[in-house]
Amino acid sequence: MKSAVVVLPGLNRDRDMIAALTKIGGKPPLTIWQTDTEIPDVDLIVIPGGFSYGDYLRCGAIAARMPVMRAVAEKAAKGVMVIGVCNGFQILVEAGMLPGALMRNASLKFVCREVKLQVANANTAFTRSYSAGQIIRCPVAHHDGNYFADPETLARLEGEGQVVFRYAEGTNPNGSINDIAGIMNEGGNVLGLMPHPENLIEHAHGGSDGRGLFESVLGEQSRILTEA
Repeated sequence: MKSAVVVLPGLNRDRDMIAALTKIGGKPPLTIWQTDTEIPDVDLIVIPGGFSYGDYLRCGAIAARMPVMRAVAEKAAKGVMVIGVCNGFQILVEAGMLPGALMRNASLKFVCREVKLQVANANTAFTRSYSAGQIIRCPVAHHDGNYFADPETLARLEGEGQVVFRYAEGTNPNGSINDIAGIMNEGGNVLGLMPHPENLIEHAHGGSDGRGLFESVLGEQSRILTEA
């Protein structure tokens, strides 16, 4: 699987993501800088977490307007898989690639802890290594992860199976509506989630529950190549 990681000033989880993709995918991803206007042919683009541009204006607002994000949107429109984690999720929302908004945590405090996630839709390119309703562990670290959408958008997300992950068993860390932790676009190739699966992929991390997301993407690419 050919992958790429977008690097922006202020992101601090790019090395974690690069390590996860290298370990699971078998080869290191390309790194794409903020001013790049073209992205080579890849199967997966990941926007990692952190605090791009210091979270000035709104989280992800400046990053969403960088040249690289136009290139990411063009690739996504052609069916390339895209994952945005934490700040990456915020950037995808600000760029209009995913609906809704990510607001300040209900507690008005930065939250850094482990939560439990329910796999709300196991029939996606990002979750096929899990089973429907499966509960997994995953760490979070954010200040603005409170997902919100208007009633019409929320009904569409729920009705079309675009809610991929929910906070489970009372572990919602931010007040997110309907306990939403991760959503995908209508095309099913762009995923945004606040938790950090890249930080729970091996026993050295204390568990490997996050590994299934990356293995699902790897399996999806293998399926596409086989069918081709």
